[in-house]
Amino acid sequence: MIPEENVQEPISLSLTPYSGAWTKAEAAHLLRRTMFGATFTQITQAVSNGMNATVAQLLTLPSVSPPLAFHPDEAVTAVGSTWINDVYPANQGPTNNARLYSLGAWFMQRINQPTVSIQEKMCLFWDNHFGVDGTNEAKAVYGMHEKYRLNCLGNFKQLVKDMTIDPMMLLFLNGATNNVFAPNENYARELLELFTVGKGPQVGTGDYTNYTEADVAAGAKILTGWTVADLYSTTASAPSSVFYSVLHDTSSKTLSSYFGSTVVPDAGNAEYANYVDIIFNQPDMAKYLCRKIYRWFVNYDLTPSVESTVIADMAATLSSNNFEVLPVIEELLKSEHFYDISVRGAIIKNPLELLFQMLNASGSVPAYSVAVNYEIYLNLYYLSQVMGMEYLRAPSVGGWTAYYQTPAFSRLWANSSLLKLRFDLGALMTVANGIVVSGNAFKLNALNLVNNLSIPSSAPQVIEDILTVFTCKGVSVVEKAVLKSILTNGQPDFEWTIQYNDYLADPGNTTLSGPVRQRVELVLYRLFQLPQSQVI
Repeated sequence: MIPEENVQEPISLSLTPYSGAWTKAEAAHLLRRTMFGATFTQITQAVSNGMNATVAQLLTLPSVSPPLAFHPDEAVTAVGSTWINDVYPANQGPTNNARLYSLGAWFMQRINQPTVSIQEKMCLFWDNHFGVDGTNEAKAVYGMHEKYRLNCLGNFKQLVKDMTIDPMMLLFLNGATNNVFAPNENYARELLELFTVGKGPQVGTGDYTNYTEADVAAGAKILTGWTVADLYSTTASAPSSVFYSVLHDTSSKTLSSYFGSTVVPDAGNAEYANYVDIIFNQPDMAKYLCRKIYRWFVNYDLTPSVESTVIADMAATLSSNNFEVLPVIEELLKSEHFYDISVRGAIIKNPLELLFQMLNASGSVPAYSVAVNYEIYLNLYYLSQVMGMEYLRAPSVGGWTAYYQTPAFSRLWANSSLLKLRFDLGALMTVANGIVVSGNAFKLNALNLVNNLSIPSSAPQVIEDILTVFTCKGVSVVEKAVLKSILTNGQPDFEWTIQYNDYLADPGNTTLSGPVRQRVELVLYRLFQLPQSQVI
């Protein structure tokens, strides 16, 4: 059974810099929360580098290669080349589907990269925050995701402006059909309710504490005039957003007292940006995003004490830095509160965290042809989908329910219908054959995992190191003994030492490597059935 989320009040409610012990436990906690799985080597290197240098490394964004063509339905781009600037053929449907498959695989490939960086966790954060359904034109989906990636630690206000007129967002929330003759309030509502200030409790008819229905109506008028051009184009390299002044409402719009009763005059194609600036002037604007950041990286339990101290301090940092996200993340990851023992293990892993901690922590990356690699990654995409998390296709504009549905929150990842699938995943990646494409099997690389531990020939140390990698607080003495017994096959510890050293002397001999790999896989299979491996 999965343990319930931690509801213990943290001892430290301070965002002052962490000054406690810096051991593998703290380093692993930091990497576990900011990456999709870290190797034992990365954990020990983080200990050696120290907290400040490790956080600096995490906040440095690596360059990323674009998605590649691999699917037989791609009619324009050669396999192994990128399609992001290529036009569509006259019959766009099959090629667009091939590019959407490429994107799905590429997202998984990105997460599977071994770089010590927070980039992929932040990209998923923004995917959850904006909740756009990426099932439309592939180049529009890619363009939107590039906004997330390039600005994942950048300016939140600018990102909201960019997303307001992003082609995918204009299509998703009807902005492309919002005009002076037929105003559509869909995006105007979500801009306030989900993307910026938050709805708040209803305090009157059409009054939601932070905005009113009249603000939604005014916002819709402010945002009129934008549409999308060059979708599925056979000549243009990418879709674009276009402003038509004839479709824009040129009247003056008056906002409620929540926004200072501001009158927004006609400003043509700049009016939407002026409106975003007004929204961001609301006094408690920063708290809404900081609560989401906190729940993403620390704990779902926003107690009154956390709200009045940690969230207030994070919001002050965000506001004083003109809504730059990086200073907030940096302060949080270096704080006493982030390393408080009460928040470790407080979050149940989402499906992507569960899947890729197994793969990334063992350095497991497919190394076949482009077509086979992408097909493997596409299968990993489908695995995560089955377990409840389909990248860039959240179930609603509000994102995944595990990040906002009180009181269950992350327990929704391990409900009665999903729990067995999570355990089955552990079996698939260890004792079963994994993902098989064109006769090539891909699963957790148990030999690579054990070879990179501190003392692979020592059975007790192998178990200790594996627990460091895959659990927050270890397991019981009894369970640890069971895991060691599985590793040694019930024999004395020295038998494992002999077996491992024999393999190490001739690693290419499958007669020697096979039993070592099998014993480690059996240990991991057992571990992945334990609740301690399901939380971060």
